[in-house]
Amino acid sequence: MLFTVDPELCKKDGLCVMACGRRLVEMKDSDTVPTPVAEAQELCINCGHCVSVCPADAFSHRDIKPDEISPIRKELRINPDQAEQFLHSRRSIRLYRDKPVERDKLNKLIELAGYAPSGHNARCTRFTIAEDPSTVKRFSGIVIDWMRQLIENSPETAAQLHLDRIVRFWEDGQDPICRNAPHLIIAHASESERMGKEDCIIALAYLELGAHAFGLGATWAGYVMVASQLHPPLTEALNVEEGQKCHGIMMVGHPKVKFKRLPPRSAPPVTWLNID
Repeated sequence: MLFTVDPELCKKDGLCVMACGRRLVEMKDSDTVPTPVAEAQELCINCGHCVSVCPADAFSHRDIKPDEISPIRKELRINPDQAEQFLHSRRSIRLYRDKPVERDKLNKLIELAGYAPSGHNARCTRFTIAEDPSTVKRFSGIVIDWMRQLIENSPETAAQLHLDRIVRFWEDGQDPICRNAPHLIIAHASESERMGKEDCIIALAYLELGAHAFGLGATWAGYVMVASQLHPPLTEALNVEEGQKCHGIMMVGHPKVKFKRLPPRSAPPVTWLNID
């Protein structure tokens, strides 16, 4: 059975019927408890809405039991002003302290990323973590090798991207690729997943916000990401398992500087669509 409803606890309020986005829960009349529709077993995506919405803990899903999931704590809810400052104060961190992040914190970030929206609740995002700073440095060096090849073989493209400047920074002892970040987090999904790219990007966005909440810094490793698609030595070095495709890479570490102000951002353009 996909789910059961305790008739003694059920308030017959129909909340689980309304919350199921796939319309897999029904109430035949107001005096009966909810039951699954004929296709429920096949179509359920295990999102947990049905269990989470029930105020009486009467609804028990095959894979999600009410006593196994945490209640929402009202005292931890943030108000709009707090949310606004939190989101406005997130910065892309490009300068890191020479200090690794504890593995339990990295695991916590991965856990938070697991709560990101996922197409059909497929949860297809997988992560590979470069935990050793020397590994991250090696990846930076491979990206620099790729840039040198571009400078030699595609000078016009290299000039447009100012790759000579980036290589020069590297040769001066700086790391313009991974910014001396101690860790890289690589998000990948099966090549067969239709929503793999979108899932990975959203998961990394959650991870980046989680890093901000933990006082850590993060930013997208754009050079590494592009090189991973075009430079086989880096693709091999990243060691993403066969059949998986990389869709995003993020630097993570302790910020070397703290920001004190909220820089302005222009509001995104918006078009309002209304029926005349």
